[in-house]
Amino acid sequence: MTDLRLDDALALLADLGYDGVGLTLDHMHLDPLAPDLAARTARLAHRLHALGMTATVETGARYVLDPRHKHGPSLLDPDPEARAARVRLLLTAVRTAADLDAHAVHCFSGTLPPGTDAATGWARLAGALAPVIEAAGAAGVPLAIEPEPGHLLATLADFHHLRALTGDPAPLGLTLDIGHCQCLEPAPPAACVRDAGPWLRHVQIEDMRRGVHEHLPFGDGEIDFPPVLDALADTGYRGLTVVELPRHSHAGPDLARTSLSFLRAMEQKGAPSP
Repeated sequence: MTDLRLDDALALLADLGYDGVGLTLDHMHLDPLAPDLAARTARLAHRLHALGMTATVETGARYVLDPRHKHGPSLLDPDPEARAARVRLLLTAVRTAADLDAHAVHCFSGTLPPGTDAATGWARLAGALAPVIEAAGAAGVPLAIEPEPGHLLATLADFHHLRALTGDPAPLGLTLDIGHCQCLEPAPPAACVRDAGPWLRHVQIEDMRRGVHEHLPFGDGEIDFPPVLDALADTGYRGLTVVELPRHSHAGPDLARTSLSFLRAMEQKGAPSP
């Protein structure tokens, strides 16, 4: 929805019947680096409350920190100062999420830099996340890291590796992207949901094809959605399940409408008969 003003986007989603929004901190909506963030966040909190909506704070903006390098710098950057810039953004996201009474703060690891071995990457990731996990615990806001294709932390197995490295801290949870499960996990998406249930803090959903990391409108990929939605219901997950089509902002209003209609139809199709 980046082609819409934030107030217009929120009003549209509320009118369509969405319960909440995945809010990416970036210059076009809620700029985390611009002045008066606390005041702007307070206004947003009031607006969300008036619309009866909730939020999850996402941190996947492409160029919010570095206008020349997509998603840079990352938590794996060789430069400690560069890693610290990403940590500061995540700490800002935690404060913002607390002020919004958000469900969680989303993040991801980043790609392994050239010349960096995996063990060093994991050590950097665990070290960089330590203050963020501590801040999330103090704020009462889960940190939900996302397995991302091509990143160091790419799979559910990688998430569990991070949990072990960090001592399995309570604030550390999982963002599960349903399309990513279809793209590269060995188990079907519904099985991934059930396996991930105890750690689910945020869910992203879209269609996707096996082996191709391309976020697709519903019906354009290969995912069988009724079992996925049944599995989500069975886990007891009560956070947001946000439609993630980051390259389709030009068609945002229409896709917001058709996506919700699709998911509601799939939910009814998968629900057991009374």
